Amino acid sequence: MENSTLPENENIDETFTNEVESFESLGLIPEVLEAVHAAGYETPSPIQAKAIPALLQGKNLLGTAQTGTGKTAAFALPLLSRIEFNARETSLLVLTPTRELSIQVAEAIQQYAMKLPKVHVVPVYGGQDISVQFKALKRSANVIVATPGRLIDHLKRGSITLDKVQAVVLDEADEMLDMGFMEDVETILSKIPENAQRALFSATMPKEVLEIIDEHLGEYSEARIEGKTTTVENIRQRFLLVKSHDKMEALARVIEGEDFDGMLIFVRTKQATSEVSERLEARGFNVAPLSGDLAQTLRERTINRLKMGKLDIVVATDVAARGIDVDRITHVVNYDIPYDTESYVHRIGRTGRAGRSGNAILFITPRERRLLKTIEKATRQPIEAMALPSAEQISAKRIANFQKKIQDKLTHADLSKFREILMKTTVELGSDIEEVAAAALCLAQEREPLFPKMETLSTPKVRDHGDSGKDDDTAEKPRKERKEGANGVEEGYLRYYLAVGRRDHVSPRDIVGAIAGEADISSAIIGRIKLFDKFSTVELPDNTDQSVLDILSEMTIRGNDAKFRLMTDDAPPPKDRGFKGKKKFSKEKRPWSKEKPFREAHGDKPFRKTRRFGRF
Repeated sequence: MENSTLPENENIDETFTNEVESFESLGLIPEVLEAVHAAGYETPSPIQAKAIPALLQGKNLLGTAQTGTGKTAAFALPLLSRIEFNARETSLLVLTPTRELSIQVAEAIQQYAMKLPKVHVVPVYGGQDISVQFKALKRSANVIVATPGRLIDHLKRGSITLDKVQAVVLDEADEMLDMGFMEDVETILSKIPENAQRALFSATMPKEVLEIIDEHLGEYSEARIEGKTTTVENIRQRFLLVKSHDKMEALARVIEGEDFDGMLIFVRTKQATSEVSERLEARGFNVAPLSGDLAQTLRERTINRLKMGKLDIVVATDVAARGIDVDRITHVVNYDIPYDTESYVHRIGRTGRAGRSGNAILFITPRERRLLKTIEKATRQPIEAMALPSAEQISAKRIANFQKKIQDKLTHADLSKFREILMKTTVELGSDIEEVAAAALCLAQEREPLFPKMETLSTPKVRDHGDSGKDDDTAEKPRKERKEGANGVEEGYLRYYLAVGRRDHVSPRDIVGAIAGEADISSAIIGRIKLFDKFSTVELPDNTDQSVLDILSEMTIRGNDAKFRLMTDDAPPPKDRGFKGKKKFSKEKRPWSKEKPFREAHGDKPFRKTRRFGRF
């Protein structure tokens, strides 16, 4: 969406920020700096260099940057340095659009606050038992990272108060408001003290974001990071979706499965260069680390070894890899996703030099799927999905390499003594010479089996490799191709009841945003939505996972209990009749089915009412 005109406010001095070389020069407190060093970060990303000084000075901030640019550290590091935290008061509030991002941001802030014993971070989001959150909030909640709907629930219950908040951050405001949280966000911001510091980060500036800026941000400084870069066309770009704990095993298989000359593996921290290279070396790969901790002479020696073919793989950080120009590099692997798209372009530019073709492979964990779409938009090039090499493929590669080594020995080595041993062994054992040769091959391959037994890695499913709850490529797909069944529901779909309607000021976009954001599913699979005065219906695929249905059974829409449940009749279920206790959601026929009248199945005794807690 086009950016509308913003009020004239102070812009961060780009000349100054572009010269920032280290976190030490930004003015962070020693405890936070220690955590930064422990995380292995070397230099600030562009948004961090621009945002940190302004927030440290107590200014309100408007940050314009894409997802994956290091925004969490950009606001967390200065606010942890500046705020005076008290034992049982919530001093910092961060609002995020999805539960996934809430967990991610909360974990990052807790890491940055590792040397601040008085700081305790509590994530508050839908899909988690609210009683667990009650206990965490009672203990201590100096920093709350929340999704709007669930935070509204806690405010109504009095389990969270915001009258002592010293700073509030809206992260990914455009996505948050696009999911229908405008009213909730305004309600929350109205409860924040007027003197609290405010920061808003957004990749785009739609109308709703501009309204929040005008009404709630006050005077502010602006830190803008433009996406200016595109990638080279002769580089084949692929991504591999893999779980975090499987990354090392997946990396080893990718290295074995790819035909490469030289490989550069990028990681995020200095510690990771050593850890990854050591684990690869233990698997028999010719690898060395490259980080800012190494002396300049050692770094130069490592690069020269790579150039001369004495080294096949280098594991490096962004800083250490600056200026690397080695023609041998045919593959760049992003083992850790980069902070921003400019770093991504810089990294993969280390291959495909001087018009040659190159390969770039990006590792994506389930939490990072949303970042893939950001990189594709910024680079204006698609990144294709790749499959993990199978055991059969790796076996074929190992056999080919083994045969090549045998050929080299046949051509260059003196085999007379080994031939004598072979003949003697054949005679003494009374075995066929082929059997003895096969046994010798079996012994020779024991350290690296030619027929490896590999566990199947449960690679996460690729769902449009897009955003949680929002996918530009799929959100507007026409649904006219779906056939309608005899009961009026689309073929392959089931109809569900929602206890919200027009009187609750609910729109179809609110329902789509709530379901997609809560259940982490693409909006494209959500079927037809019908709005009535007191209730609504929505159609979902009949193969929807049970875990998704359980989560949706506890969601709220615009602060109202949705009471999400399966329908088998066009009419809504008997009002306020819930199910006794907290039962697992089921696709079985409900009591209001035409086939089995309610009273016939359950008698005259009504069910005990239960309260379902809200989505966020």
